[in-house]
Amino acid sequence: MSSTCEPPDVIAGYLRRLSPAYAETPLLSLADIAERTGVAAVFAKDETRRSLGSFKSLGGTYAGLRAIAEYMGCSVADVIAVRSTPANTPVLLTASAGNHGLAVAAAARFGGARARIYLSPGVPAARAKRIADEGAEIVWIEGTYDDAVAAAAKAAAESDGILVADTSADPGDRGVADVMAGYAVLGHEIRSQFDRGGQAPPTHVFVQAGVGGLAAAMVNDLKDWLAPPARFIAVEPDQAACLTAALEAGKPVRIPGALKTVGDMLACGEASAPALEVLRGAITAMTVSEAQLRAAPALLPATIATTPSGAAGLAGLQAVAESQALRERFGVTGQSRVLLVLTEGR
Repeated sequence: MSSTCEPPDVIAGYLRRLSPAYAETPLLSLADIAERTGVAAVFAKDETRRSLGSFKSLGGTYAGLRAIAEYMGCSVADVIAVRSTPANTPVLLTASAGNHGLAVAAAARFGGARARIYLSPGVPAARAKRIADEGAEIVWIEGTYDDAVAAAAKAAAESDGILVADTSADPGDRGVADVMAGYAVLGHEIRSQFDRGGQAPPTHVFVQAGVGGLAAAMVNDLKDWLAPPARFIAVEPDQAACLTAALEAGKPVRIPGALKTVGDMLACGEASAPALEVLRGAITAMTVSEAQLRAAPALLPATIATTPSGAAGLAGLQAVAESQALRERFGVTGQSRVLLVLTEGR
């Protein structure tokens, strides 16, 4: 799979041709939360409104379309325009905690291909049904999300299927680069929305960790734009702190345990090497408790329906607000302007 240099506005244009649901999502100003946490402003990019209900639809769908286009020897624009089912379309393979698999399944449907999604038992039945409803085949793998990742990679190596993964042990993995290129649409929209609103850039970004792909996209897209002190803070469950372990070790490491967390979309045991290449030296990781994750969605306005995974960045901000030591560690003051990403709907 070839790497991409397509800019985010071009990628956004592709996706919007698929469905109006890929349109720009709102940037919210959360004055009540700013007051609660003792900062000047809190902004939240509301990905609960995105197609398929999460930011993952940007990366997984785009990378899936890229994979089909390369296999067919044509462009992404051609795949979108034809939307047929040629006899030689590929099978797209991936592992997922739910949202990425749904996005890859959608890419296969849009491109007239097939998809096979590898899931672990921790994936809720409702999420699996949504993937199946997109026309994908589900393969259940015993163990954790990371076991499903290994199974999908093994299947791709042993068949003619194409792996569309959002994590890899290879720092130069081109497919993961395509997924992260899709996520870059988020940063492009955020910068445009701040500019249009005449608002000063944020000083801090609190972003969910998972395998690190979203955090890496945020760093890539916003690092030269944030106002001082320009801090990126990755937030992950203390039951699945794989990015913390990777940053400490200087490389991805598999953390032990069952990875049971209420933040089920963040239940990852090994960080992505391509993401770590970006994040090393650019981000600080912190962990939050199960209680903090569980409480975070209720801090938001009632009109926003998200999950503990979706509100993990807010859980991190709230934890920092309640600790003078953490405020000092991350340079959070009464003048700070904080950006969050509400990554998924409920």
